[in-house]
Amino acid sequence: MNNIEGKAWKFGDDVDTDAIIPARYLNTSDPQELAKYCMEDADPGFAGKVAVGDIIIAGKNFGCGSSREHAPIAIKAAGIACIIAPTFARIFYRNAFNTGLLILESAEAAAAIAEGHQVNVDPVTGTIKDLTGGQTFQARPVPEFMQRLLDDGGLMEHWRKRLQDK
Repeated sequence: MNNIEGKAWKFGDDVDTDAIIPARYLNTSDPQELAKYCMEDADPGFAGKVAVGDIIIAGKNFGCGSSREHAPIAIKAAGIACIIAPTFARIFYRNAFNTGLLILESAEAAAAIAEGHQVNVDPVTGTIKDLTGGQTFQARPVPEFMQRLLDDGGLMEHWRKRLQDK
């Protein structure tokens, strides 16, 4: 996995899946269509402002609410490369990796990094650098088998590749 570098977008505690992708847009599962409405209720126009490789910095319990996979799919399709938060809702945590979206838990980084800062993330070591603020934080590294899921683009692509290799 390569390092990720992008602009930080800041959100608070308990951002639920309805804030990530409002239910009124769930009549599709097309990632590009979902991306247009990503975070719309939390930050109107977010999808038009975010750039590929950007990073969400959030408060505790990010992704709480429903178990829909649409939430991490919308975030990833909008261009977000990583989410850093103190904690994630357990089903969101699983869905993020299953859809190929990197997430890291670091309360210190989530508290210290401000919106607009440039952030560099090394998913292999779990090192998070706030390039603007000049601080470095340590998250738990992504386990190797989960790195493979991310490298392959998520669980389904991982299994497709494995089946093709046989």
